[in-house]
Amino acid sequence: MRWHILGAGSLGSLWAARLYRAGCDVELILRDQQRLASYQSAGGLTLIEDNQPHCYPIPAVSIDDCGPISRLLLACKAYDAPTAIIQLAPLLAEDAEVILLQNGLGSQERVAALIPQARCILASSTEGAFRQADFCTVFAGHGHTWLGDPLQSEPPTWLVDLQQSQINHDWAEDIVSRLWRKLALNCAINPLTVLYDCRNGGLLEHQAEVATLCHELNQLLHACGMSTAATGLHEQVIRVINATAANYSSMHQDVSQKRRTEIAYLIGYACAAAERQQLQLPHLNALNERLGQYLDAHGLPRH
Repeated sequence: MRWHILGAGSLGSLWAARLYRAGCDVELILRDQQRLASYQSAGGLTLIEDNQPHCYPIPAVSIDDCGPISRLLLACKAYDAPTAIIQLAPLLAEDAEVILLQNGLGSQERVAALIPQARCILASSTEGAFRQADFCTVFAGHGHTWLGDPLQSEPPTWLVDLQQSQINHDWAEDIVSRLWRKLALNCAINPLTVLYDCRNGGLLEHQAEVATLCHELNQLLHACGMSTAATGLHEQVIRVINATAANYSSMHQDVSQKRRTEIAYLIGYACAAAERQQLQLPHLNALNERLGQYLDAHGLPRH
């Protein structure tokens, strides 16, 4: 069965290139004819591994010319996901499977509500990759991808494609908990790297602030019924900071390149969840406001 992939950013490109070179049937969906022409001019997707570039001439179509879809990897930004799925919904087969590879939380619920006929599979990845240029992605470090379906525990048959493509993965029965855990990790790291304009390792100079945020995020996770996701959160945040000390966070990369951030699906989502729980988290709320003001000052949207 064909893999349709929408989203030629870092993770979408990483999946597309690996699936294609493993012999899977892959087709990229690009947003319009102009984007398709740019892709064709580039000759395909380039993946740089160990400083070695390889170009993969993966077939591609624009959304307007795409045929029926039975399996879709939605790898666009969280804020683009609902609009993209509205465009693609008429093309989805009745038993279609849609893998949602978005940062944070919030977009997954919105997408699933728009396509009740499809099975939505949630994904959370720690793969390291960044886009060096249009249709050119650098693989920066091996990670792991967890996939799961909160409504149906049976794993899909296509996981064998991921195995053959060397996409490290596990089927997770607790996928929602894993998404909350990653949200908390991102909330403790990403906003501070933007405000202090530093690599992840720079947060070692702000450990008291990190510890305070982790304490409040722990409260939030417990209040939302995600106690498992709260276990050892602060310790893992420090491990991630140390392990990725030389890296810039994804939010920092977005801001430095004048791109819209996913703030609404990360710390914005966390603060809204705390409000729904009537939970007072002053430091998290203050951080969200500081980040919003920073984005205002740099001409970037808060949402």
